[in-house]
Amino acid sequence: MNKLDGKTMDLVQHNIDELKKLFPEVITEGKIDFDRLRLLLGDEVDTGKEKYEFTWPGKSDCIRLSQQQSTGTLRPDKESSKDWDTTKNLYIEGDNLEVLRLLQKAYHRKVKMIYIDPPYNTGNDFIYKDDYKDNVKSYKEKTEQSMKANPATAGRYHSEWLNMMYPRLRLAKNLLSDDGAIFISIDDTELDNLKKICNEVFGEENFIACIAWHKNYASANDSKGFSSVLDYILVYRKSENFVRNLLPRTDKQNSLYKYDSNDGYGPWRPDNLSVKTYSKEYDFTIINPTTGVEYNPPKGRCWVTNKNTIDKWIKEGRVFFGQTGNGAPQLKRYLNEVQQGVVPITYWSYDECGHNDEARKEIKQLFSEPPFDTPKPTRLIKQILNISTNKDSIVLDFFSGSSTTAHAVMKLNSQDDGNRKFVMVQLPEPCNEDSEAYKAGFPNICEIGKERIRRAGENLKEEYKDKEGIENLDIGFKVFKLDTSNLKAWDPDVEELEGTLKGMVDPIKEDRTQEDMLYEIMLIYGIDLTIPLEEIQIKGKTAYSVGLGYMIVCLEDGLTLDVIEAIGAMKQSGQEIARVVFRDSGFADDNVKTNAVQLLKKFGIEDFRTI
Repeated sequence: MNKLDGKTMDLVQHNIDELKKLFPEVITEGKIDFDRLRLLLGDEVDTGKEKYEFTWPGKSDCIRLSQQQSTGTLRPDKESSKDWDTTKNLYIEGDNLEVLRLLQKAYHRKVKMIYIDPPYNTGNDFIYKDDYKDNVKSYKEKTEQSMKANPATAGRYHSEWLNMMYPRLRLAKNLLSDDGAIFISIDDTELDNLKKICNEVFGEENFIACIAWHKNYASANDSKGFSSVLDYILVYRKSENFVRNLLPRTDKQNSLYKYDSNDGYGPWRPDNLSVKTYSKEYDFTIINPTTGVEYNPPKGRCWVTNKNTIDKWIKEGRVFFGQTGNGAPQLKRYLNEVQQGVVPITYWSYDECGHNDEARKEIKQLFSEPPFDTPKPTRLIKQILNISTNKDSIVLDFFSGSSTTAHAVMKLNSQDDGNRKFVMVQLPEPCNEDSEAYKAGFPNICEIGKERIRRAGENLKEEYKDKEGIENLDIGFKVFKLDTSNLKAWDPDVEELEGTLKGMVDPIKEDRTQEDMLYEIMLIYGIDLTIPLEEIQIKGKTAYSVGLGYMIVCLEDGLTLDVIEAIGAMKQSGQEIARVVFRDSGFADDNVKTNAVQLLKKFGIEDFRTI
């Protein structure tokens, strides 16, 4: 009988397994023969003493930190959730490094788009210093204290910021689907450093764009130097499988097509009939059929096509000679023939994507006083969603702040009947006791983010109440909170002999529930936390059916073979039961435990684990 070990995804072993697939001959008795690997790579190995690289104090520790397995779990919080039983959205409170570790199995290569708005390292924002030994314990201690900024006068000012960002980006990359992309907001304080670590994590060949967003519509007249009106958004793809979408055409762009000849082709606009790229075959005289006037292309240019095609267009009325028919030839460019979308450019104006003041007004409409100082406008995030997602995508934001990303996801879904799902992750950073947020009853940023989702979702349903299908809009979210393991044996902080001995009889901590343990098991197996769950009774014992019966979890005591046979009968009745999990100490006696394995195999259930 196999026991679950409580460990999250082993990224080091995963990397070794991937290397085995590419170069099986470099594996010797389970170890990597680097000399043989170097031989296979040939001249591509850089063995010189001097090489191009980007490094800083703590970088090696960052790599090791990103590969550590987690000792924590995510505990459900139904009270602060919305539509718990039906929603597919997640809101997770906790240190995002540890949360990203915990999501490695469940969301591996499943996230279509990641957007983050991390601290810009301007000297006033909080930079979390990770504990290299036990990040969960450190997180729980630090969130009870006041957060501290990373002032520019501090030693290793840039290094501290890089040490925070690097391991998180490495873990985030694993969650991106092969056709996914990450968008990162930043200003010019750390733009160059961010681009360097992204080049390393995602690969220079996967750099897509550095977008300049015009965030302010007015300059700051009190600025001592230049007034900064731009932020930047770095865009990296996971692989060449990423294909950006076209942006929707705007009413302003379509308004140029203001003519209609009632020829069945719809609205059109006049366009230049000549092009710069010269071809002798396309250099000829066009005769106006009404006036007989001859027209040649401008010097150094030619017409867009050959004479036969132009003559055909003239007969069809596709060449326009002015309103009276006495003008020079122009091409009728029909709206229905142009690309039904716009290629994104790397400058985004505030007219197109909103600005900081608009973002503050948006949040003020939801709260009487804005409880968050630096939100992004939803139009900005919607632009990113339009470019990088489809209607069923999973969207992740692990610096979620006031939950603008969740707001934007719900807004776009309400407009295009999408079913995008969001995963928000936020450290419960305490609000200053003098702040408007604290006075309004929000002790930390997470409370602001959750309340914004609640209010924004209801507002969207009201705004689009006349739209067919709006009642199906998912405006809920399941809340989970980072904590130490629910099982004593899996918690490295439980060291006392007495506690260990007691844990062999009662392995689950006293303040934890079976449902807490259920979600920890799901994380270990890599099962989506929003998958359908059902509490069922099996021969008088409470159990959980996960994923419509895919996995059965029963953590009760006094289990007999009747329970095992009942599970087998469920399998024979057509349920796709593939996995079963029990408590190791939950069997009535050792004979039941021994016979349970063979009995489940008889029913075709091979994956049988205990905790």
